[in-house]
Amino acid sequence: MLDIKNLHAYYGKSHVLHGVHFAVAQGEIVALLGRNGSGRSTTAKAIMGLVDAEGDIFWKGQPIRGKKPFEIAHLGLGYVPENRDIFPKLTVHQNLMLGQKGRGKASRWSFDDMYDMFPRLRERQDTEAGVMSGGEQQMLTLCRTLMGDPELIIIDEPTEGLAPKIVEQVADFLKKLKEKGISVLLIEQKLTIALKISDRALVMGHGSIVFDDTPDALKANPYVRKEWLEV
Repeated sequence: MLDIKNLHAYYGKSHVLHGVHFAVAQGEIVALLGRNGSGRSTTAKAIMGLVDAEGDIFWKGQPIRGKKPFEIAHLGLGYVPENRDIFPKLTVHQNLMLGQKGRGKASRWSFDDMYDMFPRLRERQDTEAGVMSGGEQQMLTLCRTLMGDPELIIIDEPTEGLAPKIVEQVADFLKKLKEKGISVLLIEQKLTIALKISDRALVMGHGSIVFDDTPDALKANPYVRKEWLEV
């Protein structure tokens, strides 16, 4: 579904991505791993049209590089940024309503689906999002993006700073997406979680992909883990 070839990205004169290439198939969970500063978040932003980029980004065979972020979102790509970006003065339910994109077809997801997935959101549906805990806000951001009915969802560090119980809920959330045939590009630092739920593992180093194989192959490769992952 998503095919990236020779992707370069820049922040001003700073050259951050150097010929990134990989693909994500339908219903596949791909973990994008690497140390801080390796280019993982920049890759997500480049796909969504949020940074200056060169190279090829294809969505279902059609080029999307150069499109505006809202145009890319309406094509069926969802994005959950690392900073969550909830609307703090709106309630949980209002935040979910804003996630609906209305692309002219019935969504696979309803409000009840979101509340069943994260029962805590049902309890807090009339609460202003800004007063909720970090874990609750992460649940809300994931569900708000899902309400747009994406066919692929890019999620940047969804378990950062969360309690172990919430981390497991997020992992279950990602598994449910796979069951629905939704592709996931998961940017994550928690190696155990990422390798547990992913079909394929990518490792970034210095702005390029240095490893692309199965989670089992990564577990069996101490060199890659030590050189590019272990701090």
